[in-house]
Amino acid sequence: MPELPELQAHAERLDADFAGAVLAGFRPITFTALKTFDPDPATAVGSPLVFVGRRGKYLLLDVGTVTFVVHLMQGGRLKPDEKQSAKPRGGIARWTFEDGRALLLTEPGTERKAGVWVVAGDPEHEAPLAGLGPDADQLDATTLGDLLAEHSVRLHGFLRDQRILAGIGRRLANEICHRAKLSPFANTRKLDRTQIEQLAEAMRACINESLAAERGRTELVKSAEREGNVHNRVGEACPVCGDTIRSVEYRAYTVAYCPTCQTAGKVLADNTTSKFLK
Repeated sequence: MPELPELQAHAERLDADFAGAVLAGFRPITFTALKTFDPDPATAVGSPLVFVGRRGKYLLLDVGTVTFVVHLMQGGRLKPDEKQSAKPRGGIARWTFEDGRALLLTEPGTERKAGVWVVAGDPEHEAPLAGLGPDADQLDATTLGDLLAEHSVRLHGFLRDQRILAGIGRRLANEICHRAKLSPFANTRKLDRTQIEQLAEAMRACINESLAAERGRTELVKSAEREGNVHNRVGEACPVCGDTIRSVEYRAYTVAYCPTCQTAGKVLADNTTSKFLK
């Protein structure tokens, strides 16, 4: 699933290309595309697109009267629609503009989990944004320390919990833990001040480096195409110390780590019932 850096860069690209364009229509192509029934998207027709932004892992299309909140899920894409065919492959929803251009939300496969919420007023107080934690790129060490103290959970899960802090997914969680030299299964309440500062700096560095890389692209790409020290590199040599990158496999995701850099050389057992390093 695209994370904060990828979505921020993509929002900037869309904003540069489409801000100011007047909305001519919005059409859900699939039954599951539109997640809300009020307000009616038609109320936004005739209004200009004020800006395209991002909150957490959501894209925001502000049309003044309403905001279209878009979640791409795992494989969804929101991109210019040059063909505007009646039945676009993987099409979920389409925005058309008075200048003849269009944006198309697509998603491969048959699950169709990507979707659009239409929100009147401040979207922060409405689903799906209500309840999100602060964006991960807005935290300093003090604020991060307060959040860590409020939750007694494993660090990797803490970083990915959108209710605690928003925008980080599996790839960034792996990279941040490695950069901070912390076990992905360290208990959040047991981190000392030095470790919290390391974590805050690792978050800033990983997000900023990823954002710089994404700003050099012209579109969203798959996670496997992004560079990293541990994510998608299990079995390879750690670029920092040379140890073999290991993993703990779960049904839906993989926690990748370097034993030398993060767990004092201990190899974590690859099952969900093991007692991990604290």
